[in-house]
Amino acid sequence: MRPLDDIVVLDLSRVLAGPYASMHLADMGARVLKIEEPGKGDDTRGFGPPFLGPPTVAGRGESTYFLSVNRGKESIAVDLKHPQGKALIRQLAQKADVVLENFRPGVLEKLGLGAAELRALNPRLIFCSISGYGHAGLAEYAQKPGYDPVAQNLGGLAGVTGPKDGAPFKAGYSIADVTAGMLAIQGILLALYARTRTGRGQTVDISLLDGQVALMAYHSTSTAATQRPPARHGNGHPNIVPFGTFAAQDGYVTIGVANDTLFGTFSKLCGMPQWLADARFATNAARVENRDAMEAALAPIVAQKTVDAWVKLLDDAGIPAGPVLNVLQTLSHPQVVARNMVVTADHPTAGTITMTGVPVKLSDTPGEARGRPPLLGEHTASALMDVLGLSEADVAQLRKDGALGKMS
Repeated sequence: MRPLDDIVVLDLSRVLAGPYASMHLADMGARVLKIEEPGKGDDTRGFGPPFLGPPTVAGRGESTYFLSVNRGKESIAVDLKHPQGKALIRQLAQKADVVLENFRPGVLEKLGLGAAELRALNPRLIFCSISGYGHAGLAEYAQKPGYDPVAQNLGGLAGVTGPKDGAPFKAGYSIADVTAGMLAIQGILLALYARTRTGRGQTVDISLLDGQVALMAYHSTSTAATQRPPARHGNGHPNIVPFGTFAAQDGYVTIGVANDTLFGTFSKLCGMPQWLADARFATNAARVENRDAMEAALAPIVAQKTVDAWVKLLDDAGIPAGPVLNVLQTLSHPQVVARNMVVTADHPTAGTITMTGVPVKLSDTPGEARGRPPLLGEHTASALMDVLGLSEADVAQLRKDGALGKMS
C-alpha cells in the first residue's frame, strides 16, 4: 500500500513546477494521467542537449530535462483546442480526484476547462493551479508569465545571494519552480484531507512568488525590524559567524560554528584559544559585528589542512562540517546512495536513466520511484479505454477526427 493508491490526478501541467509535483504524487501511489500536446508534448521534451537515445519523430532523442521529472505517469496526447479533445478532458475530470495545471491564469477558462467549469461537473474535484503570481491579487500580475529566475529575483532571493561586493546571484537550481511544486503537493494533500470531512473539493492557488517570499523565514522578520535590506555575505550566514564555506588545502569545506559553546571548542581546535579573550570574537554577536576580521583570521588556518582532515576533526568535535561537492560527487555520495536518493529506470529509447529518489520516507506506507517517464502519447489508447471505457474504435475515430493527433 502507498498513501495515494486510490487517487487519480489529471495533470495538465508542463515544464517543471507542475510535473515535479505530479511525479512525487505518482511516487506515493497516485495514478497520474499526463495530458500532452499531440506531436510536440511537454515543452521540456525539446529542452536540451543533452538528449538520450536515437532521434524520435521530433528529430532528437529523449530530453534529460523531461526524463528527470516525469516518471510513473501515463502520457495521453490530446488537443485541448479541439472540441472533442475538450470533451475528453471534461470526462476525465469527472473521474479524477485532482486536476493540476500551470497555464497562465485565464487560459483554461477560455477553453472552458477552468476550475469553475470542471468543479461544477465534479464537486469532489481538487483543482490546483500553479502560476507566476497567483490567481488573486493585482490584476496586472495575474496575466504576467512566470519564470523561475524572475520569481527568485522579485522574491528577494537574489538580493541575499552572491558576493558581498559583486552582482546578485540566482540559485543554481530552479528553486522557485521546485518550491512551487512542493507547495502544490502540500496544498493538494491538505485539500484531500479536508475532503474526507467535507465531501467537497476546492481550488488550490500556488504562485512562484509566494513560495519565494515564504522561503525568506528569518530574513523577513529581521528586515522588517531594522528597515534595512540584508547584505549579501557570499557563503556566510547573516546572523552567525563563523558559519560558511572556507578554502582548505585541496578544496572547500563548510563549517557551521552555530553557538558560543561550539566556538570555544573550535577555537582550541584551530590552536587559537586566545580568540575567546578577544572582545571582537568572544560572543556570536561580536563576531557578526566583526565578520571580516574573524574570517580573515580563520582563512589561513583552514588553508593548512585538507577538506577531509577538517571534516574528520570537526565531526569528532561535534561541530557541523562537510565538503563542498559538485553534482556528480553528490550523486555518488555514500549517504545519498544509502538513502535511495539516486534511482535508475530502463527506458525503451533512452536506455538506463538516472533520477533523484523519493525524499519523504514513510515507515508503513512508503513511496517508490516506480516506472519510467512515458513516451509521448504512449498511453493514449490504454488510458482512455480504461478510465473512460472507450473502445478501440472510439479511440481510432478520435484520432481520425484530430482530437488525439496523428502521432498519439
